[in-house]
Amino acid sequence: MYMTQCLQRILQQEPQRIATVFGDRRQTYQQFGDRVARLAGALQTLGMAAGDRVGMLALNSDRYLEYIMGVWWGGGVLNPVNIRWSVPEIVYALDDCNTAILIVDEHFAALAEGIRKTARQVPRFIYAGEGEAPVGMLGYEQLIAQAAAVEDAGRGGDDLACIMYTGGTSGFPKGVMQSHWNLWSACMPRMVDMPPIRDGRLLHVAPLFHVAGMARALIQFLAGESHVLLSGFDAGEVLRVIERERICETLLVPTMILSLLDHPDFDRHDLSSLKRLTYGASPSAGEMVEQLLARLPDLELSHSYGLTEACPVVSSNLPCNHTLAARRSGLSRSVGRGGLGVNVKIVDPQGHEVPRGTVGEIIVRGPNIMQGYWNKPEETARALRDGWLYTGDGGYMNAQGYLFIVDRLKDMIVTGGENVYSAEVENVLARHPAVAMCAVIGVPHEQWGEAVHAVVVLKPDAQADTEQLRLFCREFIAGYKCPKSIELRDALPLSAAGKVLKRNLRQPNP
Repeated sequence: MYMTQCLQRILQQEPQRIATVFGDRRQTYQQFGDRVARLAGALQTLGMAAGDRVGMLALNSDRYLEYIMGVWWGGGVLNPVNIRWSVPEIVYALDDCNTAILIVDEHFAALAEGIRKTARQVPRFIYAGEGEAPVGMLGYEQLIAQAAAVEDAGRGGDDLACIMYTGGTSGFPKGVMQSHWNLWSACMPRMVDMPPIRDGRLLHVAPLFHVAGMARALIQFLAGESHVLLSGFDAGEVLRVIERERICETLLVPTMILSLLDHPDFDRHDLSSLKRLTYGASPSAGEMVEQLLARLPDLELSHSYGLTEACPVVSSNLPCNHTLAARRSGLSRSVGRGGLGVNVKIVDPQGHEVPRGTVGEIIVRGPNIMQGYWNKPEETARALRDGWLYTGDGGYMNAQGYLFIVDRLKDMIVTGGENVYSAEVENVLARHPAVAMCAVIGVPHEQWGEAVHAVVVLKPDAQADTEQLRLFCREFIAGYKCPKSIELRDALPLSAAGKVLKRNLRQPNP
């Protein structure tokens, strides 16, 4: 199993199918394949040998997809760099896995000087942005134009495909090692559960450096379908592109979806081509789902739960669980059931499986699970035990095997000796008609040890005071679970994947 096989297949069978659309640039798979083979040749000329790492620091574009396939075609390993990182964080990831080549676009070219000054091994810079390459960088287009196309290296199976660094929420980032087999095994069950839309166009808005965005791109390659790319999220542009390009499917996080729903032009665009939307990064999106299906009742919704170490999908909640009956039963708040080949268990601190309905740690086993953390044997040993990945996520499973996320275990709130899981409180707050987003954390309390604290963002033009929100919560959950304090903010701090950064919320509000 090697990830470039899907490109070989579409080149043989339908080379004139549209591969990528980015702004005014459109190319067929024949054109895309030629550029991929030339990029692979250029990288080999620059010294990339089998298994060598190549990084990319850039916004989404057609060139990002060429990077993914081109590095693999030439036998290399991807190191997609988080675009929100500072120079020291970038340098750490480059140095940690000896990345000798770094591709940058115009948005991040200015960081090259800082990288040069501090990196242990200064990478060769390739400029893949618009316009002329800056001094000291090689031009991406010039390299491709001058390079000879090379044959596919055919690396696959347990060969390393990607080192994807985690966000570093607890210390330095960790390089998650993903093999070709890991990635293939993660994509295939998803394609079985959600067969690709034939002749479908996928809109890439989620960042491709992130595991969710890249995995969705790989599924589209495996299906041999078309990619439409936006460099970043802009609600108005997303609506325009869905209409203009007749987009069939996209992957968004709840914050993006809420921005679309709030956009004044939402109802002015023809969105009838949009058949399917996958969302993730939030276990408390119930009210958002109701709003979205009220506006687009024929839309197929699915929700996925995963993590970088699982490449990324662990479970999926399919469209059948977003019907009105499923929403009323609460099943839509699940993150679904484990995919084909993926075993999921809920265990206690000793690693013993707990009864259904009991909260414990989610552990996962399957061919999609990472090989380990690059150069971190101790962290690998803690995460991978007896073939199981210990996720650090708290959850429970119902009698039918549906998985419900309650919290990161380290974020569980213990107040007065009682355990409070943030997701339960967030699900209630999210149902209030004035609430756009919310997050719940524990804060120190002299009497109770910790107190439940909520940070809330209200919808535009909506009004609600903190006492109203507290009383609303008391209608649905026990008093000790209700927020003792509520803070109203204009926005929540989010990661590039759209997840709320609770560690930032624990810092004083500037």
